[in-house]
Amino acid sequence: MEKNNLHVVMFPFFAFGHISPFVQLSNKLSSHGVKVSFFSASGNVSRIEKMLNPSPTTQIISLTLPFVEGLPLGIESTSDLSPASSELLKVALDLMQPQIKTLLSDLKPHFVLFDFAQEWLPPLASELGIQTIFFSVFTAIATAFLTVPSRLPDPKRVPTIEEVKLPPLGFPQTSVTEMKTFVAQDFLYIFKSFHGGSSVYDRVLTGLKGCSAILAKTCNEMEAPYINYIKDQFKKPVLLVGPVVPPPQSDVLLDSKMSKWLDQFEEKSVIYCSFGSETFLNDDQIQQLVLGLELTGLPFFLVLNFPSKLDASDELKRSLPEGFVTRLKGRGMIHTGWVQQQQILGHISVGCYVCHAGFSSVIEALVKDCQLVMLPFKGDQYLNAKLVSEDWKAGVEVNRRDEDGYFSKEDIRNAVEIVMVEDDEDEMRKIIKENQKKWRDFLVDDNIQQKFVTDLVKDLKAMAAP
Repeated sequence: MEKNNLHVVMFPFFAFGHISPFVQLSNKLSSHGVKVSFFSASGNVSRIEKMLNPSPTTQIISLTLPFVEGLPLGIESTSDLSPASSELLKVALDLMQPQIKTLLSDLKPHFVLFDFAQEWLPPLASELGIQTIFFSVFTAIATAFLTVPSRLPDPKRVPTIEEVKLPPLGFPQTSVTEMKTFVAQDFLYIFKSFHGGSSVYDRVLTGLKGCSAILAKTCNEMEAPYINYIKDQFKKPVLLVGPVVPPPQSDVLLDSKMSKWLDQFEEKSVIYCSFGSETFLNDDQIQQLVLGLELTGLPFFLVLNFPSKLDASDELKRSLPEGFVTRLKGRGMIHTGWVQQQQILGHISVGCYVCHAGFSSVIEALVKDCQLVMLPFKGDQYLNAKLVSEDWKAGVEVNRRDEDGYFSKEDIRNAVEIVMVEDDEDEMRKIIKENQKKWRDFLVDDNIQQKFVTDLVKDLKAMAAP
């Protein structure tokens, strides 16, 4: 095959936590001469245009979302919807099959890379002679623990909390054994049906069983036991693209006000804390978090976000402990809304990142040489935290109460101190720092990361060859 012959369609779910990895992969593939047609709802196109590298072989194809009762017109990603309303995006997706079939008939790509919610795509594409690849934006550990056939031998029965706490039958012998009760309670969401549609578990399993191959955003170096288990469960090719490390934004300077504030502090002394744009802490969680950061005695930069319908500044004033801002004047900065996260993490004074353990955040922290403290809040984040803290021993997870996930200010302080307080006698701290350095060296090795993409393109060409 000629280099420019390979043509893939990218079709992520309408959530930027899913769109971003598809964009990052598109940028990697287009740099290797692969033609990319990127599908998304029209309301997301302008933001995607800013994220995609300009290339003559890359195009964005705007999709029309059908009318769904209860889904506000013009709202076409989860970032502007409540979790309940977001379920209606899956209803809209299911109604888009004729539109997708027409587009694929015209484009005739070699592959469609699709997401968890489009389980109807493999048979539709197969009719047109197009191969499908389920691109999992989650870690292999998350797929292996939650969405394999062994998880639910009787697909008509919803599992109990006690069953979901335990790994599925045949799960590899690793540090991951049993999850806490509050985590299992969160996992039960994927087995629930909304608006008469399939559950997340059913969608994922049907998609994984029906696709031509599975593509995972990971590698054997990071997750070999879980990758091998997935291969055994689905009996089909599992392609690997590595962690898809984003390129450094070396030409973008940090805002001068924030830079000036961070410049005051010693190298690697500042805690940066953020949970992304779609994770919202309740008042008690905010209070324990900020009081815990205060107890560390270290300077910190905290980003707190609130649902879009609320006034962020009012919510922030209401949720913080009385007198907190006055007490920490000069030592703590609290911000709402978007920030230049890569630039903040890359600042010389920032030494620790407290985050929700979304895997992109984990990778960012390691690349920027920040110690990791993880406070997961939903889904795959809990399993990512186990992977990093227990399998890799490259970060710390905040201790939580079993039944409800409560954490105290002392739990926050204790987790931060493990990675931030110098103690030559602390063996665990030494192990974590050594492993953090090992993974950073691996992630910033451009030759290693480039080879993942080169090998993937070779694999795709071999699959596409007549």
